Order: sequence, then C-alpha cells, then structure tokens
Amino acid sequence: MSANLLVELFVEELPPKALKKLGESFAAVLADSLKAQGLATADAALTSFASPRRLGVHVAGVAAKAADKAVQQKLMPVAVALTADGQPTPALLKKLASVGAGPDVVPQLKRLPDGKAEALFWDSVQPGATLAQGLQKALDETLAKLPIPKVMTYQLADGWTDVKFVRPAHGLVALHGTEVVPVQALGLTSGRTTQGHRFEAAQATVSIESADSYASQLREQGAVIASFADRRAEIARQLKAAADALSLTPIDDEALLDEVTAVVERPNVLTCAFEPEFLAVPQECLILTMKANQKYFPLLDAAGKLTRHFLVVSNIAPADASAVIQGNERVVRPRLADAKFFYDQDRKKKLEDRLPGLAKVVYHGKLGSQGERTERVTAIAHAIVQQLSMATLPYTVEADDEFKVLDSKVKEAARLAKCDLLTDMVGEFPELQGIMGGYYARHEGLRDGVAIAIEDHYKPRFAGDALPRNHTGTVVALADKLETLVGLFGIGQLPTGDKDPFALRRHALGVIRILVEKNLPLELPALIDAAVPPFGELITNPREALLTFFADRLAVSLRDQGYSAQEVDAVLALAPTRLGDVPKRLEAVRAFAGLPEAASLAAANKRVGNILKKVDGELPTEVQPELLREAAEQALAAAIAEAQPQADRLFEQHDYTASLQALAALKAPVDAFFDGVMVNAEDAALRANRLALLGRLHAAMNRVADLSKLAS
Repeated sequence: MSANLLVELFVEELPPKALKKLGESFAAVLADSLKAQGLATADAALTSFASPRRLGVHVAGVAAKAADKAVQQKLMPVAVALTADGQPTPALLKKLASVGAGPDVVPQLKRLPDGKAEALFWDSVQPGATLAQGLQKALDETLAKLPIPKVMTYQLADGWTDVKFVRPAHGLVALHGTEVVPVQALGLTSGRTTQGHRFEAAQATVSIESADSYASQLREQGAVIASFADRRAEIARQLKAAADALSLTPIDDEALLDEVTAVVERPNVLTCAFEPEFLAVPQECLILTMKANQKYFPLLDAAGKLTRHFLVVSNIAPADASAVIQGNERVVRPRLADAKFFYDQDRKKKLEDRLPGLAKVVYHGKLGSQGERTERVTAIAHAIVQQLSMATLPYTVEADDEFKVLDSKVKEAARLAKCDLLTDMVGEFPELQGIMGGYYARHEGLRDGVAIAIEDHYKPRFAGDALPRNHTGTVVALADKLETLVGLFGIGQLPTGDKDPFALRRHALGVIRILVEKNLPLELPALIDAAVPPFGELITNPREALLTFFADRLAVSLRDQGYSAQEVDAVLALAPTRLGDVPKRLEAVRAFAGLPEAASLAAANKRVGNILKKVDGELPTEVQPELLREAAEQALAAAIAEAQPQADRLFEQHDYTASLQALAALKAPVDAFFDGVMVNAEDAALRANRLALLGRLHAAMNRVADLSKLAS
C-alpha cells in the first residue's frame, strides 16, 4: 500500500538567513533517503515546507514497505571455503554466520568465476524496509546533514539529557496518509499535532488529519503559510499591490525578500512613511539603513529616486493596523536621524584633510597601511595613463580632457578614493565606501569627473555590476584592482580551492571586464609590470603566476558566456596580451568553424604542428623556390604567397573574421600537398625546404587563434 507522507519538525524560531537552505535540505535529504531505500519512486513529487518555526516535507506515493530485493553476495574463494573433499571450512562457516546463514545453505552456494579463480556466492532475498524503519533512518540522516550555521545545546524535559540542534525542537509529525508513523528524533516521538501562529491561530494546537491536509489546515486553522515559496510569492504580491496603490516601486532585493519570508508566518504588508527632511541625506544611506537594520522595503518613484514611503511586512493582521504602522515609523526615525547626523558631521571635514589618517589604518600586515596603498594606487594609475597615451591603437578621451588633464584627474581621484573609509557614515555602513566618497567630493566642489571616479573605483563590485562611467574612474578602478592582485600574489596570498578571503578572483574578473568591455588598448603583461615597482622590496614579482591566474579566470568567464571549450582554447592558446581583442577573435573562430573548409584545415594545422614539434634543432625559415620540386608543393607555396598578405593585412586591421576566411583558399593545396609530397625526404635540402614551407603555413594559419584546437 502506498500513500502520501508528511513529516514536520516543530521548533523554536530558526535563524532567518539560514531558513531557506535548511528547508530545502530537510526535504531533499529525507526524500532521497526514502528513494534509496525503495520506499519512494525516483520521480516522487516533493513539496518542501519551511517557516520560522517549522521544517517539513510532503512526499507523494510512499510505500508502507519496500519490495524485497534479491541479493548475490560474494563469500570467499573456493580454495579457502572448501576442503579437498568439498566440505565447508571453518572460515566459510564463520563467514556464513556473519551474514546470518547456517551450514544448511552450503549446498545452495554457487561457484562462479572471479578473476583467475573461482569464488562462492550466496543468493538471498533481503526483506524490504518497513516505512517506520526507513523513515527513522531517513530522519536520522536528514538531521545529521542539515546545513546548520551554529549548533545549539539544550536539555530535554528530564533535565539531564542534552540535545544538539539549530534550535530547541518541540514537536514531530509523521503521517502516512492518515496514519501516524512511529519514529523518534531529538527526544521527540511522532504524532499528528502541531502549533499554529503564535497570536493569530484560530486554535493554538492543530491536529493534522492527513498528509494531504497539512498545508490547508495550517493556513485555515493555524493562520500559517507553511510553504516558503508560497509565503514568498504572497509577500511579493502584497508588496506590488501596496506600491501600485501609490504609483511607486518597491526596492528590488531578492535576499531581503528571502530574509523577510523567513521571519513571518502570516505576512501582512503595511505602508508607512518618514519625515520628508530625511530625503536630504543620500538615498543609498537611507535605503541601506532601512533594509539592513529594519528589513523594510523602501519605495522608489518612476525616476528611481527614494520617496518618504516604505513598506513593512508584519507577522500580524489586526483589524486596525494604525498602531503597527505608527510603531514602525517611530522605530525607523532614530535610524534615519543617525544617518543624517553622520552625513552632516562628515561634510564638516574635507577628504583631503582625512588623507594623513590613512597612514594609521592597517591594510595588510606585510603590505603596510591604507596610506601606503593609496600611494601605490596613485603611481599605478599614473603608469596606466602613460600606457594609454602611447598605445598603438588610438584611445580617445573627452575633447577637453587631454592626457595631461586626465593624468591630473586620475592622480587626484586615486589619492582621495580611500579617504571615505575614515568617515562616520562608512564606519557605520562599510557597504557605502566609494559611494559616500563621491557625495563628499561633490559637496566640496571637486571636478565632477573626480567625484564620479571616487564613487566608481570599486566597480565592478560583483558579477553583472556596472563598469566605471568615465575615463578617470576606469583608470583608478584598474589601478586599485591591480594593486590588490599584484600585492597579494607578491606575498604568496593566493586563492586556494573555494577559499578566496581577499576576493582575488572577483578582482581579476573586474580587470578582465574593464579591459574587454571597454576595449582598452592596453597589454595585460605591461599592466602587471607597471604595478610591481611601487611595492619596492615588499614583494617578489608575481608576473607569471598572475598571467596564469588571469588566463584561468578569463577562460571560465568566456565559457560562462556561451563560448565552447574548443573556441576558448583556440584563442587563449596564443596567450593574447590585449584582452579587448579576445571577443573579436572568438567570433572569428566561430565564423571560421562554420566554413566547409574548416575541419580539413584544422586537422592539417594539427598535423603540421606535430611535424614541426619533432624537428631537431632550429627550424628552417627560408623557402628556396628552386627546391620546390613537386607540383603540389609549388602549388601550396603559390597559394600561401597569395593568401598570406591578404590575411595579414586584415589581421593588422583587426578584422579577424575576414583574416581567417582568407585562409580558406588554402584547403585544396594543403590537402594535395599531404597527399603527394613526402615531407621527410631523404635529401636534407629538400626536407629543410619543405619544413620551412610548413612553418610558413603554420605561422599564417595561427595568428588569430590556434586552429589545431578545432580539430576533433
């Protein structure tokens, strides 16, 4: 007989930030265990429940008893198990006893090949687990594997027994259809009763009639939406409805929505407001304090500007909510007043006046203070401007912003970028570093380009974040990230496995995104070289390790963007130094791979590479026309002479797609060459000449990418 199964563990309030993962793990691990024991099918429908005071799961079609299973068990080699006259040895009898069998099964044992010898095997039937047995095992495994952030120790009612769990547990429900499954966990014995909402339940204790009535009974009798997903959707619906009533938009924050979902069982969204004078404070400060400290949802107007209205998700729904609204408005006022005080106080002191204080702020024990770091970032930023001004590809700055002016702005922004670390606002909200520096720079009347650069120099902060908006910010952001990477790599603080305490992978991806997406005419090795001297004797040069690190991060990023491993390997095999070129090279490789000639040319290129690798000594470079004896090698030399100049010209123009396509004409002469010409001729002069011809072919074909990587 099969029926649906419901298991609920009723506990004291669970940690909000962990609730979603706890609920998902509780459901998944318990269901997987039941499936592994044959009590549930592999495709059994699964519903997870997680509220502030409960973890639960509903599994469809769970059997009362798993099917019996035929098992063949290897016992031991025949030579060890039986005497010369076929009688069981003491070793065999002992082995049989260990698996629950007696001497009477010896005639039933099978002799089967086992490698070079024979072994005895016993066929038996393993009884399927009952649901009570299987669920007990599943529950034990589930509780052991829960991703508990911090274990709590508490005593049971007997006053002696200690239990370790995320929070004290007070109830256990286990229903198979309408029947209670007898199991135990955390000192509790299963039943069918649970508790509803602390204040709003129609009845404090809810007796669950069946596994299928759990969610509806809790909602109707207990005033609880047990499903995390359903409760989250209900909160999102109410937030939108409340915001629409004011023609406003709630702040978009998935993590905040998850956290609020984890602290309420019966969500009720209410609209509140604060005094308009607080809007004089930068909106990032107000939004952060409302979200981080109060878990409120600020409301924005159509232009994305903060309004005085905000939304509260309450856990109660009184007929008159005015007291709840007024209470939340009263609570938020001191938070906003603190933000206004910090903002007003910070503006009384210029960023420049805070600069000496950075010398007292430790950056890293081996790399000095934030003041020393600021000097290094400034030097690196200056070097980047110099590289831009001397780049072979043009880099156009604003009409009134020649490189001397850009250099001046960059130095000013780099010097002041970290000064907001010493402000009260950033001390209270570290997430606002950079942002507040931009506000204070504008207040002081600094050049707008400098203020924007100070605000943007941490960008991109995370995947998908915007890049710096102007040239000054771009340079300072690059310098800041390179200083971090070069410094920490230079003292051996590299990421290991999943540990990256200094977010070096994120810094590397930030450098890559800036260089690629802004198509900067900068060479990555030269940037690293420019970032090393400001450290003096503090570090060892990490150039090679960093280049490898960047290549790895770039490869991962490109594959995440949808490029195939072959395409990425083909381009990165040449270790391109200007990352702004990489997308064009990838598109060229993709277009080339679609040509009818591509497969043959890629295979030929791989063959040529293998031939050239085996050459002893220095590879011949000059092709002697008079030594081209065979018609096929003459035709190949002529085809290269015709295609290569065009391909090279297009390559220099950075038209990589056309450059590769120009090489398609080489397919027929290349095929004919390998069909009719012996490369390793006995005549040393002929052999050297043919190797030189292949070397020229190889060089012509691999300027954009290593085409051999496309060979299957």
